[in-house]
Amino acid sequence: MLIPQEQANRSISLLAEVSRTVTAENDISKVLTLVLFIMSEHMDMLRGMITILNRDTGEIVIKESFGLSEEEKERGRYRIGEGVIGQVVKTGRSVIVPNINDEPLFLNRTRSRKHETKEGLCFICIPIRAGSEIIGTISADRRLSDPAGEEDRKGPNENDALQHHVDQLSIIAAMISQAVRLRQLAHESDRRTQIPQPPAVKHTEQEDEEGIPEERRPKNIIGNTKPMINLFKLIEKIAGTSATALVLGESGVGKELVASAIHFKSRRSGKPFIKFNCAALPESIVESELFGHEKGSFTGAVATRQGRFELAAGGTIFLDEIGELSLPIQAKLLRILQEKEFERVGGSKTIKVDVRIIAATNRSLENLILDGQFREDLYYRLNIFPITVPPLRERKTDILLLADYFVEKFNQQNQKGVRRISTTSIDMLMRYHWPGNVRELENCMERAVILSEDNVIHGYHLPPSLQTAESSGTPYTGSLQQKLESIEKEMIIEALKRTRGNMSRAAAELGLSERIMGLRVKKFGINYRKFRP
Repeated sequence: MLIPQEQANRSISLLAEVSRTVTAENDISKVLTLVLFIMSEHMDMLRGMITILNRDTGEIVIKESFGLSEEEKERGRYRIGEGVIGQVVKTGRSVIVPNINDEPLFLNRTRSRKHETKEGLCFICIPIRAGSEIIGTISADRRLSDPAGEEDRKGPNENDALQHHVDQLSIIAAMISQAVRLRQLAHESDRRTQIPQPPAVKHTEQEDEEGIPEERRPKNIIGNTKPMINLFKLIEKIAGTSATALVLGESGVGKELVASAIHFKSRRSGKPFIKFNCAALPESIVESELFGHEKGSFTGAVATRQGRFELAAGGTIFLDEIGELSLPIQAKLLRILQEKEFERVGGSKTIKVDVRIIAATNRSLENLILDGQFREDLYYRLNIFPITVPPLRERKTDILLLADYFVEKFNQQNQKGVRRISTTSIDMLMRYHWPGNVRELENCMERAVILSEDNVIHGYHLPPSLQTAESSGTPYTGSLQQKLESIEKEMIIEALKRTRGNMSRAAAELGLSERIMGLRVKKFGINYRKFRP
């Protein structure tokens, strides 16, 4: 199903808030409670539950909830295989119940749904995994007659809308799995008994996508999208060899980081990693820089000097922008690749060197070969293991991860205290096409952190290229008054978020009287209560 842009943006905002909550909060119970609160705000959720499996007793209990009383929570206890929740824990499969009145497996054990059974409820339950082990579930109730729910169903059919919510919950379940694991261990410790521990529940079905464990991913590269997972797999495969690698990709995607990851995951990690930009120096200097020179070989050569290849002996040399090398230097480079030897400029002594070469370019070497600017034999020697780094526009869901990382980085560098990125700013970041890739995003976030005065990054802190309607693909067609009201509404919502729904404090922050604040909230239809924890 193709999700409308507005709905996709809401999903991104939801996941961004959940991500920041999981990373910013240390209290595990508070993390899970806040996640359910965020879900209720973004998904029009009537109730939400996080259940945890006690492996000692085989019992599944509700540990955190939204919309349930303490008494109702206490009644919500299940065995593995019992009811919908028990089946999800047993099989590891997500379950969608379009109407609980039509599902005999559904157990209203909490007795919290007696008032809605006439009009019907939709129930979605997703497994929470730690590796292949099922440790609990996350579930949500939605009214079938909910207006927002009806709006969500404007796709080809209702099943597509429900599947969209399943996808959202599946991502959230992955985000909170570590927190749930800690909560599970604490629960088991509190209620430890002499009952033998049953075997862990495993997910027996083949996963759709074969991931790569976090500990085996490069520490210097951020990304969770499928293109990045594929990139990590390629890095891992080539790192254990001594093969030459050619890193391809647009300017600013992080080709140097890929080369660094390959080196430091290889057996050469204890040896030098030398970087050289082939386009940074004039041609007359490049040869001396790479291969060194003998004393007196040219004017100014007052002493013998080692080149980058000698300095990288036993390690790795990274040649960035290799398409800029002249043909004579390409010939010497080809000799190193083939024979592992070269001579310094002005010297006759052959020097043997064991160096791994990783080259990179943002140009098409095939086109340079056709134009006579690049040697075909060198191209085939370099192109043993090509690695293409995806541009940022092809990994949109990584933008928020990168943005949060850069905010933290520039907070430390500039002694700032930016804590979050506003919803409007997130929308602008997600809509922009990023021709400069990660490097451009990094520059944008540095500027925004420096400009921020209230520890929040707003849309007006981002560069003009992101604020232009044409660049974001969202031209504004309303009147000036409509635009001003839109900005006013955004500022009120941001203030209510900061003050956790406290109308008086929000009014004071905005310089409004409480009466005017009340009138504005009523005018824009803002529910201030939903911002209260």
